[in-house]
Amino acid sequence: MSKILIAEDDKNILAGLVDILKLEGHTTVIARDGETAVKQVQERKPDLLILDVMLPKLNGFEVCKRLKKEGSAVPIIILSAQGEEADKVLGLELGADDYVTKPFSPRELTVRIKAVLRRSRPEAKVEDSYEFDNIKVDFKRFQAFRAGQEVKMTSAEFKILKLLLANKGEPVSRHTILGDIWSSEVTTRTVDTHIWNLREKLESDPGNPKHIITVHRIGYKFVE
Repeated sequence: MSKILIAEDDKNILAGLVDILKLEGHTTVIARDGETAVKQVQERKPDLLILDVMLPKLNGFEVCKRLKKEGSAVPIIILSAQGEEADKVLGLELGADDYVTKPFSPRELTVRIKAVLRRSRPEAKVEDSYEFDNIKVDFKRFQAFRAGQEVKMTSAEFKILKLLLANKGEPVSRHTILGDIWSSEVTTRTVDTHIWNLREKLESDPGNPKHIITVHRIGYKFVE
């Protein structure tokens, strides 16, 4: 997934953020003050910076100014207990991509992280037609064929397969699949059920899949 730098000096909030991000399959880098955050951006080249405003040495706004001056393009989500409109505007004017007010729910934060990451990188494209082994999938017509015989798949199954193909070789967390495919709140068991159905329809040996692979404690990935 992505490498995310967390700049936060509250150890409880920091531990919670690390747990949330690991659950989503991300790797984390930690900074407990603003100066370290700037240095970590320079040295570790994270895909995203989650930045608390009230940091020692350099506060979050000063970190934004420093990074902007240095020409850094790292996407930034600011975390702050300050919910004032002026603070939000200042953060965004200084180059932040989003602003989240504490307290926040894990689901809200993960949705915002996903949105910022998606905006910050070119979206992987999946061709309208895709083939592997004896499978041919036509995403435009919502049709799938196995050895020339049509396989009936649901709309959700087509969408999950397309999402996995767009991230080919990379783990996609269950929560990411939930957020992308379903607008209403459902459980991760729903994802597991749909993955099993996909394997039943597309894998020659569903119990020992070659293409739709489980990534332990994270989610799934597609491999050729």
